[in-house]
Amino acid sequence: MAVRHTRQRSAILAALAAAAHPLTAEELLGAAQAHMPGLALATVYRAIRDLGDEGVLHVVALPGAPPRYERAGRGHHHHFECRGCGKVFHVDGCPGDLARLAPKGFALEGHEIVLYGQCAGCAGARKSA
Repeated sequence: MAVRHTRQRSAILAALAAAAHPLTAEELLGAAQAHMPGLALATVYRAIRDLGDEGVLHVVALPGAPPRYERAGRGHHHHFECRGCGKVFHVDGCPGDLARLAPKGFALEGHEIVLYGQCAGCAGARKSA
């Protein structure tokens, strides 16, 4: 499949590159509209699909939450979901060899660790209240 280079895609890629955390489609739309006002949500979803097919985008799927998207190539990492504001943040590092936790005879093929709690902003707001 040929990679299409459009102004819309460039705005979406710029928004992803500038993001400090994985974005929902709606958050991605808002961030990309800073580069290209008038961008539509349908265009964002098409770009998400195409960029995912091309391996440029990685889907962050957390239980009970809408999918979020981040640039591929960050390397192995995990995520922290704030129960206050709902944002998801990157957690670098990994606790190591988790294959030892798998039942005997099982072959571990991957894992995802999600931490839950309050981000610094929400935890600080709680303490101030």
